[in-house]
Amino acid sequence: MDRPVLTRREALKAGAAGAVGLSVLTVAGPATAASPAQGADTVVVPWLDQPPPVPEPAQGVIQRQLVWEELDTRITPNSEHFVIAHYGIPDLSATSWQLRVGGLVARPLELTLDALQSHPRHEVEFTMECSGNTGLPFFTGGIGNARWAGAQLRRLLRSAQPMAEADEVVFWGADRGSVTIRDNSGITAAGATGVTTPDDGGGLDLVITERFARSMTLEEALAPENLVAYSMNDAPLPAEHGFPARLIAPGWYGVANVKWLTLIELTSERLAGRFMARDYVTIREETRGDDTVWTFTTVGKDRLKSAPARVTRTGARHTITGVAWGAPVSRVEVSIDGGPFQPTRLPRQGSDSEHSWRFWTYDWGTPAAGEHTAQSRAYDADGNVQPAPDDPFLASRRTYWESNGQITRRVRID
Repeated sequence: MDRPVLTRREALKAGAAGAVGLSVLTVAGPATAASPAQGADTVVVPWLDQPPPVPEPAQGVIQRQLVWEELDTRITPNSEHFVIAHYGIPDLSATSWQLRVGGLVARPLELTLDALQSHPRHEVEFTMECSGNTGLPFFTGGIGNARWAGAQLRRLLRSAQPMAEADEVVFWGADRGSVTIRDNSGITAAGATGVTTPDDGGGLDLVITERFARSMTLEEALAPENLVAYSMNDAPLPAEHGFPARLIAPGWYGVANVKWLTLIELTSERLAGRFMARDYVTIREETRGDDTVWTFTTVGKDRLKSAPARVTRTGARHTITGVAWGAPVSRVEVSIDGGPFQPTRLPRQGSDSEHSWRFWTYDWGTPAAGEHTAQSRAYDADGNVQPAPDDPFLASRRTYWESNGQITRRVRID
Protein backbone atom coordinates (compact mmCIF):
# COMPACT_ATOMS: atom_id res chain seq x y z
CA MET A 1 0.00 0.00 0.00
CA ASP A 2 1.28 3.48 -0.84
CA ARG A 3 2.57 5.49 2.06
CA PRO A 4 0.45 8.64 2.54
CA VAL A 5 1.69 12.17 2.96
CA LEU A 6 1.69 12.85 6.69
CA THR A 7 1.53 15.87 8.88
CA ARG A 8 4.84 16.84 10.42
CA ARG A 9 4.01 15.23 13.77
CA GLU A 10 2.78 12.05 12.11
CA ALA A 11 5.91 11.91 9.96
CA LEU A 12 8.15 12.02 12.99
CA LYS A 13 6.22 9.22 14.64
CA ALA A 14 6.48 7.16 11.47
CA GLY A 15 10.22 7.74 11.32
CA ALA A 16 10.62 6.60 14.91
CA ALA A 17 8.59 3.46 14.27
CA GLY A 18 10.95 2.58 11.44
CA ALA A 19 14.01 3.07 13.63
CA VAL A 20 13.35 1.34 16.93
CA GLY A 21 16.24 1.93 19.30
CA LEU A 22 16.90 5.50 18.16
CA SER A 23 15.95 8.33 20.46
CA VAL A 24 13.11 10.40 18.97
CA LEU A 25 13.95 14.08 19.05
CA THR A 26 11.44 16.84 19.59
CA VAL A 27 11.48 20.03 17.57
CA ALA A 28 12.35 23.13 19.52
CA GLY A 29 11.85 26.68 18.38
CA PRO A 30 10.88 28.29 15.08
CA ALA A 31 12.93 28.30 11.92
CA THR A 32 15.90 30.66 11.94
CA ALA A 33 16.89 33.12 9.26
CA ALA A 34 19.30 30.53 7.87
CA SER A 35 16.74 27.73 7.69
CA PRO A 36 13.56 27.56 5.61
CA ALA A 37 10.38 28.75 7.22
CA GLN A 38 7.48 26.33 7.48
CA GLY A 39 3.88 27.45 7.30
CA ALA A 40 0.93 25.92 9.07
CA ASP A 41 -0.24 24.28 5.83
CA THR A 42 3.14 22.63 5.19
CA VAL A 43 3.42 18.87 5.71
CA VAL A 44 6.47 16.62 5.79
CA VAL A 45 6.69 13.72 3.34
CA PRO A 46 8.70 11.07 5.21
CA TRP A 47 11.63 9.27 3.65
CA LEU A 48 10.99 5.67 2.72
CA ASP A 49 14.51 4.57 3.70
CA GLN A 50 14.32 4.95 7.47
CA PRO A 51 17.32 3.52 9.35
CA PRO A 52 16.98 0.08 10.96
CA PRO A 53 17.24 -0.36 14.75
CA VAL A 54 20.62 0.18 16.36
CA PRO A 55 21.94 -3.31 17.23
CA GLU A 56 22.36 -4.06 20.89
CA PRO A 57 26.18 -3.87 21.07
CA ALA A 58 26.06 -0.28 19.75
CA GLN A 59 23.07 0.98 21.73
CA GLY A 60 25.18 1.96 24.72
CA VAL A 61 27.55 3.95 22.49
CA ILE A 62 25.08 5.60 20.08
CA GLN A 63 22.76 7.22 22.61
CA ARG A 64 20.98 9.79 20.46
CA GLN A 65 20.71 10.64 16.76
CA LEU A 66 19.31 13.42 14.61
CA VAL A 67 15.97 12.65 12.96
CA TRP A 68 16.36 14.29 9.57
CA GLU A 69 12.66 15.04 9.05
CA GLU A 70 12.78 17.25 12.16
CA LEU A 71 15.57 19.50 10.93
CA ASP A 72 14.17 23.02 10.59
CA THR A 73 16.50 25.09 12.79
CA ARG A 74 20.14 25.99 12.30
CA ILE A 75 20.95 25.45 15.99
CA THR A 76 20.39 21.96 17.37
CA PRO A 77 18.89 22.11 20.88
CA ASN A 78 21.07 20.56 23.57
CA SER A 79 18.54 17.82 24.29
CA GLU A 80 18.44 16.85 20.60
CA HIS A 81 22.14 16.93 19.70
CA PHE A 82 23.57 13.49 18.94
CA VAL A 83 25.41 11.71 21.76
CA ILE A 84 28.22 9.16 21.50
CA ALA A 85 29.71 7.74 24.72
CA HIS A 86 32.16 4.84 24.48
CA TYR A 87 32.70 4.43 28.21
CA GLY A 88 29.47 5.81 29.63
CA ILE A 89 28.95 9.23 31.19
CA PRO A 90 31.16 10.00 34.23
CA ASP A 91 29.65 11.71 37.25
CA LEU A 92 31.73 14.85 37.77
CA SER A 93 31.25 17.67 40.27
CA ALA A 94 31.66 21.32 39.33
CA THR A 95 33.19 22.07 42.73
CA SER A 96 35.80 19.28 42.80
CA TRP A 97 36.65 19.16 39.08
CA GLN A 98 40.05 20.40 37.98
CA LEU A 99 41.76 20.71 34.63
CA ARG A 100 45.51 20.25 34.60
CA VAL A 101 47.80 21.45 31.84
CA GLY A 102 51.10 19.61 32.19
CA GLY A 103 53.77 17.50 30.59
CA LEU A 104 56.46 19.35 28.66
CA VAL A 105 55.60 22.80 30.00
CA ALA A 106 57.54 25.27 32.12
CA ARG A 107 54.50 26.39 34.13
CA PRO A 108 51.99 23.59 34.83
CA LEU A 109 48.44 24.82 35.38
CA GLU A 110 45.64 23.61 37.63
CA LEU A 111 42.30 25.22 36.85
CA THR A 112 39.01 24.99 38.68
CA LEU A 113 35.82 25.62 36.74
CA ASP A 114 35.67 29.15 38.19
CA ALA A 115 39.26 29.79 37.12
CA LEU A 116 38.56 28.50 33.63
CA GLN A 117 35.52 30.75 33.35
CA SER A 118 37.58 33.76 34.46
CA HIS A 119 39.44 33.66 31.15
CA PRO A 120 38.05 35.75 28.28
CA ARG A 121 34.99 34.02 26.85
CA HIS A 122 35.07 33.04 23.18
CA GLU A 123 32.26 31.53 21.10
CA VAL A 124 32.14 29.45 17.94
CA GLU A 125 29.29 27.85 16.02
CA PHE A 126 30.32 24.40 14.89
CA THR A 127 28.62 21.51 13.14
CA MET A 128 29.97 18.38 14.80
CA GLU A 129 29.70 15.06 12.99
CA CYS A 130 30.72 11.62 14.16
CA SER A 131 33.22 10.18 11.69
CA GLY A 132 31.12 7.00 11.51
CA ASN A 133 27.96 8.89 10.53
CA THR A 134 26.23 7.39 7.45
CA GLY A 135 28.89 4.68 7.33
CA LEU A 136 26.53 2.13 8.89
CA PRO A 137 22.89 1.47 7.94
CA PHE A 138 21.60 2.20 11.46
CA PHE A 139 23.77 5.28 12.07
CA THR A 140 22.57 8.15 9.89
CA GLY A 141 22.01 10.96 12.43
CA GLY A 142 25.38 11.45 14.12
CA ILE A 143 25.46 15.20 13.53
CA GLY A 144 24.37 18.44 15.18
CA ASN A 145 25.13 22.16 15.12
CA ALA A 146 25.62 24.19 18.30
CA ARG A 147 27.10 27.40 19.71
CA TRP A 148 29.99 26.55 22.01
CA ALA A 149 31.65 28.94 24.43
CA GLY A 150 34.70 28.73 26.65
CA ALA A 151 38.33 29.72 27.04
CA GLN A 152 40.68 29.79 24.06
CA LEU A 153 42.85 26.69 24.16
CA ARG A 154 45.88 28.53 22.82
CA ARG A 155 45.68 31.04 25.67
CA LEU A 156 45.91 28.20 28.19
CA LEU A 157 48.74 26.50 26.31
CA ARG A 158 50.74 29.68 26.05
CA SER A 159 50.20 30.38 29.76
CA ALA A 160 51.72 26.98 30.50
CA GLN A 161 54.78 27.84 28.35
CA PRO A 162 55.41 24.76 26.18
CA MET A 163 59.00 23.54 26.13
CA ALA A 164 60.97 23.45 22.88
CA GLU A 165 60.62 19.67 22.53
CA ALA A 166 56.82 19.74 22.93
CA ASP A 167 55.14 19.14 19.59
CA GLU A 168 52.05 17.06 20.47
CA VAL A 169 49.08 17.82 22.75
CA VAL A 170 47.13 14.97 24.35
CA PHE A 171 43.61 15.56 25.65
CA TRP A 172 42.52 13.15 28.40
CA GLY A 173 38.89 12.64 29.37
CA ALA A 174 37.57 11.35 32.67
CA ASP A 175 35.69 8.49 30.98
CA ARG A 176 37.41 5.14 30.97
CA GLY A 177 36.64 1.52 30.27
CA SER A 178 37.99 -1.99 30.13
CA VAL A 179 39.76 -2.84 26.86
CA THR A 180 41.06 -6.23 25.73
CA ILE A 181 44.14 -6.17 23.53
CA ARG A 182 44.35 -9.50 21.74
CA ASP A 183 47.11 -11.74 20.44
CA ASN A 184 49.94 -10.48 22.59
CA SER A 185 51.93 -13.65 22.05
CA GLY A 186 55.09 -12.03 23.34
CA ILE A 187 53.60 -11.15 26.71
CA THR A 188 54.02 -13.57 29.57
CA ALA A 189 51.73 -13.75 32.55
CA ALA A 190 54.62 -12.84 34.83
CA GLY A 191 55.57 -9.77 32.84
CA ALA A 192 52.15 -8.38 31.96
CA THR A 193 50.99 -5.26 33.73
CA GLY A 194 47.30 -6.04 33.25
CA VAL A 195 45.11 -9.09 33.66
CA THR A 196 46.04 -11.82 31.19
CA THR A 197 44.11 -14.84 30.01
CA PRO A 198 45.11 -17.51 27.48
CA ASP A 199 43.53 -17.07 24.07
CA ASP A 200 42.71 -19.77 21.53
CA GLY A 201 45.88 -19.08 19.56
CA GLY A 202 48.23 -19.84 22.43
CA GLY A 203 49.03 -16.19 23.10
CA LEU A 204 47.69 -13.93 25.83
CA ASP A 205 44.99 -11.28 26.04
CA LEU A 206 45.93 -8.14 27.90
CA VAL A 207 43.01 -6.44 29.68
CA ILE A 208 43.58 -2.81 30.62
CA THR A 209 41.52 0.12 31.84
CA GLU A 210 41.95 2.81 29.22
CA ARG A 211 40.96 6.45 29.44
CA PHE A 212 39.47 8.19 26.45
CA ALA A 213 42.17 10.35 24.88
CA ARG A 214 43.06 11.98 21.58
CA SER A 215 45.98 14.10 20.44
CA MET A 216 46.89 16.65 17.79
CA THR A 217 50.03 18.57 17.00
CA LEU A 218 50.85 21.66 19.02
CA GLU A 219 50.46 23.75 15.88
CA GLU A 220 46.96 22.33 15.34
CA ALA A 221 46.05 22.86 18.99
CA LEU A 222 47.04 26.55 18.79
CA ALA A 223 44.35 27.29 16.17
CA PRO A 224 42.42 30.34 17.46
CA GLU A 225 38.97 28.70 17.16
CA ASN A 226 39.81 25.79 19.51
CA LEU A 227 38.11 26.09 22.89
CA VAL A 228 38.03 24.46 26.27
CA ALA A 229 34.26 24.84 26.33
CA TYR A 230 31.97 24.99 29.33
CA SER A 231 28.85 26.27 27.57
CA MET A 232 26.59 24.83 24.86
CA ASN A 233 23.92 27.03 23.31
CA ASP A 234 24.23 29.56 26.15
CA ALA A 235 23.74 26.95 28.87
CA PRO A 236 26.22 24.94 30.98
CA LEU A 237 27.36 21.80 29.22
CA PRO A 238 24.91 18.95 29.82
CA ALA A 239 26.48 15.87 31.42
CA GLU A 240 26.20 13.86 28.19
CA HIS A 241 28.00 16.61 26.27
CA GLY A 242 31.06 16.82 28.50
CA PHE A 243 30.27 18.74 31.73
CA PRO A 244 32.13 20.48 33.25
CA ALA A 245 34.40 21.16 30.24
CA ARG A 246 35.37 19.64 26.92
CA LEU A 247 37.55 20.30 23.94
CA ILE A 248 35.87 21.93 20.97
CA ALA A 249 38.03 21.71 17.84
CA PRO A 250 36.02 23.14 14.93
CA GLY A 251 36.75 21.42 11.66
CA TRP A 252 37.54 18.07 13.30
CA TYR A 253 35.34 14.98 13.51
CA GLY A 254 33.51 14.45 16.79
CA VAL A 255 35.96 11.90 18.21
CA ALA A 256 38.65 14.59 18.42
CA ASN A 257 36.41 16.83 20.57
CA VAL A 258 37.23 15.15 23.87
CA LYS A 259 34.53 15.35 26.55
CA TRP A 260 34.90 15.44 30.36
CA LEU A 261 38.34 16.95 29.95
CA THR A 262 40.67 16.61 32.97
CA LEU A 263 44.21 16.77 31.59
CA ILE A 264 45.91 18.50 28.68
CA GLU A 265 49.37 16.97 28.34
CA LEU A 266 52.13 18.25 26.09
CA THR A 267 54.47 15.54 24.83
CA SER A 268 57.09 14.91 22.17
CA GLU A 269 55.32 11.87 20.69
CA ARG A 270 51.97 11.15 19.05
CA LEU A 271 49.47 9.28 21.19
CA ALA A 272 48.99 5.65 20.11
CA GLY A 273 45.97 4.76 22.24
CA ARG A 274 42.74 3.06 21.23
CA PHE A 275 41.09 6.10 19.66
CA MET A 276 44.15 7.11 17.66
CA ALA A 277 45.93 3.92 16.59
CA ARG A 278 43.59 0.95 17.08
CA ASP A 279 40.12 2.42 16.55
CA TYR A 280 38.93 5.37 14.45
CA VAL A 281 41.51 4.35 11.87
CA THR A 282 40.59 4.42 8.18
CA ILE A 283 41.98 1.42 6.33
CA ARG A 284 42.30 1.57 2.56
CA GLU A 285 43.24 -1.10 0.05
CA GLU A 286 45.47 0.10 -2.76
CA THR A 287 46.98 -1.67 -5.73
CA ARG A 288 50.55 -0.68 -6.48
CA GLY A 289 51.85 -2.57 -9.45
CA ASP A 290 51.34 -6.24 -8.71
CA ASP A 291 51.03 -5.69 -4.96
CA THR A 292 48.07 -4.96 -2.70
CA VAL A 293 48.97 -2.42 -0.04
CA TRP A 294 46.90 -1.52 3.01
CA THR A 295 47.16 2.02 4.34
CA PHE A 296 46.13 3.21 7.80
CA THR A 297 45.26 6.81 8.70
CA THR A 298 43.89 8.23 11.93
CA VAL A 299 40.49 9.90 11.61
CA GLY A 300 41.05 13.63 11.93
CA LYS A 301 39.53 16.61 10.19
CA ASP A 302 36.07 16.91 8.64
CA ARG A 303 35.37 16.10 5.01
CA LEU A 304 33.04 18.00 2.68
CA LYS A 305 29.53 16.57 2.84
CA SER A 306 25.85 17.27 2.26
CA ALA A 307 22.56 15.47 2.73
CA PRO A 308 18.91 15.88 1.76
CA ALA A 309 17.15 16.44 5.09
CA ARG A 310 13.43 16.34 4.25
CA VAL A 311 10.74 16.86 1.66
CA THR A 312 7.83 19.16 2.43
CA ARG A 313 4.60 19.87 0.59
CA THR A 314 2.77 23.19 0.66
CA GLY A 315 -0.43 22.97 -1.33
CA ALA A 316 0.54 21.03 -4.44
CA ARG A 317 4.20 22.10 -4.51
CA HIS A 318 7.12 20.20 -3.00
CA THR A 319 10.45 21.45 -1.63
CA ILE A 320 13.58 19.50 -0.75
CA THR A 321 15.59 20.95 2.13
CA GLY A 322 19.07 19.85 3.13
CA VAL A 323 22.35 20.91 4.70
CA ALA A 324 26.01 20.97 3.69
CA TRP A 325 29.03 21.09 5.99
CA GLY A 326 32.64 20.04 6.52
CA ALA A 327 34.23 22.95 4.61
CA PRO A 328 33.27 26.47 3.47
CA VAL A 329 30.41 25.59 1.09
CA SER A 330 30.07 27.47 -2.20
CA ARG A 331 27.14 25.63 -3.76
CA VAL A 332 24.99 22.49 -3.60
CA GLU A 333 23.33 20.56 -6.41
CA VAL A 334 20.56 17.96 -6.45
CA SER A 335 19.85 15.07 -8.79
CA ILE A 336 16.30 13.72 -9.00
CA ASP A 337 15.86 10.08 -10.00
CA GLY A 338 19.46 9.89 -11.20
CA GLY A 339 19.05 12.75 -13.67
CA PRO A 340 21.31 15.75 -14.25
CA PHE A 341 22.38 17.69 -11.18
CA GLN A 342 20.46 20.93 -10.71
CA PRO A 343 21.42 24.00 -8.66
CA THR A 344 19.82 24.60 -5.28
CA ARG A 345 19.18 27.82 -3.41
CA LEU A 346 21.77 28.51 -0.73
CA PRO A 347 20.38 31.26 1.53
CA ARG A 348 22.63 33.68 3.34
CA GLN A 349 24.09 32.01 6.40
CA GLY A 350 22.70 33.13 9.74
CA SER A 351 26.12 32.66 11.28
CA ASP A 352 29.49 33.99 10.15
CA SER A 353 31.18 30.75 11.23
CA GLU A 354 32.71 28.74 8.40
CA HIS A 355 32.33 25.68 10.63
CA SER A 356 28.52 25.80 10.71
CA TRP A 357 26.37 23.84 8.28
CA ARG A 358 24.46 25.66 5.56
CA PHE A 359 20.87 25.02 4.64
CA TRP A 360 19.92 24.64 0.99
CA THR A 361 16.54 24.28 -0.71
CA TYR A 362 15.36 22.91 -4.04
CA ASP A 363 11.99 23.86 -5.49
CA TRP A 364 10.78 20.50 -6.75
CA GLY A 365 7.48 21.83 -8.01
CA THR A 366 4.83 19.18 -8.65
CA PRO A 367 6.59 15.85 -9.18
CA ALA A 368 4.70 12.88 -10.59
CA ALA A 369 3.12 10.47 -8.16
CA GLY A 370 5.24 7.45 -7.24
CA GLU A 371 8.64 6.70 -5.74
CA HIS A 372 11.55 9.08 -6.38
CA THR A 373 15.15 9.53 -5.32
CA ALA A 374 16.99 12.72 -4.32
CA GLN A 375 20.79 12.89 -4.28
CA SER A 376 22.88 15.90 -3.26
CA ARG A 377 26.47 16.99 -3.75
CA ALA A 378 28.29 19.97 -2.26
CA TYR A 379 31.17 22.10 -3.55
CA ASP A 380 33.62 23.94 -1.33
CA ALA A 381 35.13 27.37 -1.91
CA ASP A 382 38.06 25.84 -3.81
CA GLY A 383 35.82 23.96 -6.23
CA ASN A 384 36.26 20.52 -4.66
CA VAL A 385 33.15 18.36 -4.94
CA GLN A 386 31.68 15.85 -2.51
CA PRO A 387 32.62 12.46 -3.99
CA ALA A 388 30.22 10.03 -5.61
CA PRO A 389 29.80 6.69 -3.79
CA ASP A 390 31.94 4.95 -6.45
CA ASP A 391 34.76 7.49 -6.25
CA PRO A 392 37.96 5.36 -6.27
CA PHE A 393 39.43 6.98 -3.16
CA LEU A 394 36.16 6.54 -1.26
CA ALA A 395 35.59 3.02 -2.60
CA SER A 396 39.05 1.91 -1.48
CA ARG A 397 38.04 2.16 2.17
CA ARG A 398 37.58 -1.07 4.08
CA THR A 399 36.30 0.67 7.20
CA TYR A 400 33.19 2.82 7.64
CA TRP A 401 34.84 5.96 9.01
CA GLU A 402 34.87 9.22 7.01
CA SER A 403 31.88 8.31 4.85
CA ASN A 404 31.37 11.56 2.96
CA GLY A 405 30.04 10.17 -0.31
CA GLN A 406 26.96 11.66 -1.94
CA ILE A 407 23.77 10.61 -0.13
CA THR A 408 20.64 9.43 -1.92
CA ARG A 409 17.25 9.31 -0.20
CA ARG A 410 14.00 7.66 -1.35
CA VAL A 411 10.56 9.25 -1.07
CA ARG A 412 7.05 8.50 -2.29
CA ILE A 413 4.88 11.27 -3.73
CA ASP A 414 1.11 10.71 -3.81
